[in-house]
Amino acid sequence: MGPRILLVDDEQEFVQTLAERLQMRDMDTDAVFDGPAALAQVQSHPPQILIIDLKMPGMDGIQVLKQVKQTHPGIQVIILTGHGSEQDKIQCMHLGAFAYFQKPVDIDQLIFAIRQGYETILSNDRKTATCDRHPETGSRQP
Repeated sequence: MGPRILLVDDEQEFVQTLAERLQMRDMDTDAVFDGPAALAQVQSHPPQILIIDLKMPGMDGIQVLKQVKQTHPGIQVIILTGHGSEQDKIQCMHLGAFAYFQKPVDIDQLIFAIRQGYETILSNDRKTATCDRHPETGSRQP
């Protein structure tokens, strides 16, 4: 099975269509439609990849990105927006976004970014596991 993905966008039809396309590629997806629901889902069932819309009513994608990176820095965040600017992209990348795309996004480019993000997570997990091992015996240290 592929990465656990949470989609966050106020455009429900778009989210449902994207979720179906990702599920056809063996990716485990959940979807929510606003920032507060995204933060609640991240707390209760953290995804490995978070794909968020930048412009949403109430809590926008930048606010979600900031809070997620504070509480769950290992989650790879991909911004997917129809209304972003170059300044928004710079701000999101500075805040820790893994990738930034304009809608409509080419699904193959999005899949590539998801896989890169997932590989980054797996690589970081392997590094952490290696660092936790005793240097002489290779066994895990308490």
